[in-house]
Amino acid sequence: MPQLSLHSPLGELTLSEEDGAIVALDWGRGADQEATPLLKEGRDQLHDYFDGKRVSFQLPLAPHGTAFQRRVWDALCRIPAGETRTYGDIAREVSSAARAVGQANGANPIPIIIPCHRVLASGGGIGGYSGLNGTVTKLFLLELEARALNRPFTAGGTLL
Repeated sequence: MPQLSLHSPLGELTLSEEDGAIVALDWGRGADQEATPLLKEGRDQLHDYFDGKRVSFQLPLAPHGTAFQRRVWDALCRIPAGETRTYGDIAREVSSAARAVGQANGANPIPIIIPCHRVLASGGGIGGYSGLNGTVTKLFLLELEARALNRPFTAGGTLL
């Protein structure tokens, strides 16, 4: 499986491709480096994201997961940049329970690109984050998007 690593403000990230689609974004450096056209495009889009030049991605994605997980991840992709939803909001959208949505969020194999960081706990709490450094990383990503859109980051209507 082709992989390509890149430097980011969060440390090294590695994109993986399978059958012409991105299937994973992992924290750390991948062992096998192969700069396919898709992985180079993904790397470039991530660089633009971290540089504040973009807040969304246009890449073919094919995350491995159950049908339920894929429904949750599809719902996450519909959250506009600079906005957040609660686990309950997503649960209502996919006709499930908030806890199950949280578990699907935690299993997201393509964080950042599939924006699980845009999902907060009810009442505006930050909730968890399974990525590197947990909620510190989640807050970094939310604030990065808010700056790129030239507006303050708010969680549940509260300025952080």
